[in-house]
Amino acid sequence: MYKGAMKIPKRIQPLVDDGLVDEVTSQLMSGKEASVYIVRCGETIRCAKVYKEISQRSFKKAAAYREGRKVRNSRRARAMEKGSGFGRDQQEKVWQNAEVDALYKLAAAGVRVPEPYGCFDGVLLMELITDDDGYVAPRLNDVVISPEQAIEDHQVMMTYVVKMLCAGLIHGDLSEFNVLVDEYGPVIIDLPQAVDAAANNNAEWMLARDINNMRDYYGQFAPELLTTEYAKEIWSLFEKGDLKPDSELTGEFTEDDTLADIDSIMEEIDSARIAELERRERAKEASDGVDESKFNWAEPQ
Repeated sequence: MYKGAMKIPKRIQPLVDDGLVDEVTSQLMSGKEASVYIVRCGETIRCAKVYKEISQRSFKKAAAYREGRKVRNSRRARAMEKGSGFGRDQQEKVWQNAEVDALYKLAAAGVRVPEPYGCFDGVLLMELITDDDGYVAPRLNDVVISPEQAIEDHQVMMTYVVKMLCAGLIHGDLSEFNVLVDEYGPVIIDLPQAVDAAANNNAEWMLARDINNMRDYYGQFAPELLTTEYAKEIWSLFEKGDLKPDSELTGEFTEDDTLADIDSIMEEIDSARIAELERRERAKEASDGVDESKFNWAEPQ
């Protein structure tokens, strides 16, 4: 059973007018970059992600994530560089379309993500991930797992990270708050900040942060994961051009004996500090958001 309809949010009304959405059931959550609603499309229950305007968004350092994204239209590119009203509007469209593009690309690469159905004026319509009972699938941070399951799911996530990187992308904000868990395992969500691995100067430390976030979370249940070095191993293979979607990983890495670069060390310290601040922000957001997982969104029998 699912709840009755709620008042249709202004941003979703055009989708209702165009017959893409029949009913808005409830709000699932409100985050730093978007609000997500449960919607009915014919006989199917889906979700609609409504991106917030740039003035309302609290996502930090967006410029660092946009670096390397290509805009084919030269007029649009110049406007975005100048920061004009038109340019900011184009930046928003690029930001929003990046998630749709990433979802299609990653699904084709064999990464489990929600199936997208299109982005319409800042509203992304996509698959609603549910558990085997038809409830909204929980986020990874809400799941308690056995040591054996933690090791298995961590390996799945490392495989997904490798496939993403081979497809040219880094999630850029991967954590236990951006992974859902259904009966088949982890599903990666929230990709508007996906990073171009080859063209973004921040790619290496963003990849390391993503991987280490996963290591630290699963390591709570399987402590042996805490000593692994997947981030360094994967990036080293990628830099050498040896990384393949089916590359066998060991989680081990031998450091070069050359003297460490002090600037690099300080950069890692700063990155760790920023990552911890963002982790706390996500944790606060998760506790403040609307939790609809207690409702059963399965199709009526």
